[in-house]
Parts: sequence; structure tokens; C-alpha cells
Amino acid sequence: MPLSAVSFQISPVSKTQDQLIQQKINLKTKPPGALGQLESLALQIARVQGVDEPKIVYPTMLVFAGDHGIAAEGISIAPSEVTRQMVLNFAHGGAAINVFCRQVGFTLEVIDCGILEPVRGVEAIIDQRLGAGTRAIHLAPAMTLETVDKGFAMARDLIERHHQAGCNLVAFGEMGIGNTSAASAIMAAIMQLDVGDCVGRGTGINSETLERKLMLIELALLQHQSALTGPKEVLACLGGFEIVQMTGAMLAAAERKMLVVVDGFIATAAALVAVKMAPNVRDYLLFAHQSDEQGHLKMLEYLQAKPLLSLGLRLGEGTGAALALPLIQAAVNFYNQMASFSDAGIEAVV
Repeated sequence: MPLSAVSFQISPVSKTQDQLIQQKINLKTKPPGALGQLESLALQIARVQGVDEPKIVYPTMLVFAGDHGIAAEGISIAPSEVTRQMVLNFAHGGAAINVFCRQVGFTLEVIDCGILEPVRGVEAIIDQRLGAGTRAIHLAPAMTLETVDKGFAMARDLIERHHQAGCNLVAFGEMGIGNTSAASAIMAAIMQLDVGDCVGRGTGINSETLERKLMLIELALLQHQSALTGPKEVLACLGGFEIVQMTGAMLAAAERKMLVVVDGFIATAAALVAVKMAPNVRDYLLFAHQSDEQGHLKMLEYLQAKPLLSLGLRLGEGTGAALALPLIQAAVNFYNQMASFSDAGIEAVV
């Protein structure tokens, strides 16, 4: 298949069994709605997997890493070299995402989508490089459309490997100095918002750096205004190699009817593109948390998403998605294991 022909066939999730699923939830030994958001989560999962015995199998966290040309303009508290250093930290098990994945039972994989300097000979890092960092988006397109399709093809192969191994839930995290700038630009382009409504302090930049970041993203949007004709073009002009592969992985996972746990601001920007490309993707997305990045709430509202957690996180890496796994498992477990009123011999309160 030529790369230009990469496409995804994503079926909508049927809602024909909703009444049956909801009845099963309502007949558990509790007042109606008493488990709050866990009930709507159970409904969504049962829609995807079927009324009887939904389950989470081999949950897998995929952390995509890539560098950004715009980072050379000093729009973060850290230089691009930190991306590679953190990727090594992931490989050695020392980052927050490693700690949380070990705690909750996620299998973790780290994918080099295009950091500046590759890490050689480290088995824990998967090489899916699209280049040595993107071009600076305020000066040139981040990448070509052919590169976007190459990233999609790589992401599809990655998801297929996990699907064949029996995994039915994947979560996505990222690492890349400068990637809040790319995500903010994508958000502004797709949602047609002013840059000021989309750009936040990222890793904690000061006011002067924030002004520079705003100016460069505005320049990027002006530079590519005529080329932003569709979601793939937005990725090519404004995205990052890790955002491209997250987007492709979300599309591929939905194609395989896998549940997708979306992390924070950057992962939600990828979800924004995926849903624009294939609206049916939305049925498969579980939103882990609302991050402390100021544009994230607007993106979540645009996607009609109610996140499971709000902890003031702004780390990325998939940390919020990891912390949400016990809640996802709790929704499945109460649906499968909690007694009904008739089972328990209790008078129904529905």
C-alpha cells in the first residue's frame, strides 16, 4: 500500500444494547446513579465490548517521544536535549510514568518517533523515527504529508502487534520539549480559536517566555494559513512526530475496537485530530484527566469529554492515563461482579 493511501476504517459503536446495559447497571445493589461517573464509564465500555462480561486485557501504555524545531527558540524551561535524557530515564525505569505503570499494572513501551539524537542499543526503546526533530513551525512546515502517512503506518503496525497479543486497552503518553507549542497550534487551527485561548505555561515558563511562545505560534498559524485545509495538513504544518504517531495509534486502535485512554493536553490534541479525521473514533476514547494546562478544558469541552480525574497534573508522559486505570477497572468490576437486587434478595430501589 502506498503511504499516501493510509486510511482507517472505523465502525461506530452500536447503541442498540444501551437499554439492556443500563438496566443491568441500574439493578445493582445501589440507588440509581449512586456510582456516578463509573456508571457512564461502564456503559461506554460495555457498548464497545458487549453486554456480557466486559474486561480489560493486557493494558498497555505507549509513550511517544519526539523533538520540535521550535524548542530552539527557548519556549520551554528545558532544552531539547532533555527529551533524550527523559527517554533514557523511561528506559531505566526511573520516571513518574514508570512508577505509576508498575503500581497499577500497565505494561510500558517507549517509542522514539524522532528525538534529536537517537538512543542506540537500548532494547526498551522502540525505533519508529521519522527524523531528528521537526522543523520549526513558525518558519516551515513541521514535516511533509508523506511523513505524516509514514507515521500513521508505523503506528498502525505498533497497535496491530499489541492487538494480536490480546491487548484490548491502550493508553498514550508523550515526551517532547516544545510539544505544548505544537499542541496549542493544532488546537487553535482545528477549533478556530485565538492563540491566547490555547497557549499555556507548559512546563512552567515565565511571563516573558510565554509572550515569545504566543508570538511564535501566531507566526506559525499565519505562515501556514492557506495550507491548513484538513486535519492531516494541520499535523504536517504544525504537529510533532510523537503527535502524529499518537493520532495514528488512536485511529488504529479504534479500527480494532480497542479502548483508548487519552492522557493530557498533548494527547488530547492528537485526539482532536483523530476525531476530525474519523468522528467514530470518539466512541472508543476514555479521557483520563483534566490537566493544569489552560487550554485543556476547552479541548475537552469541544470533544464533549468528561475526564475521570482533575489533579492539577501537567507532567505528560501518560501519568494521568496511568492513574485512571484503577477507575476503569473499577467500572468493569462493579458491572461484572456486583450483585443485583434479586441476587442479594433485597427489595429494588430503582
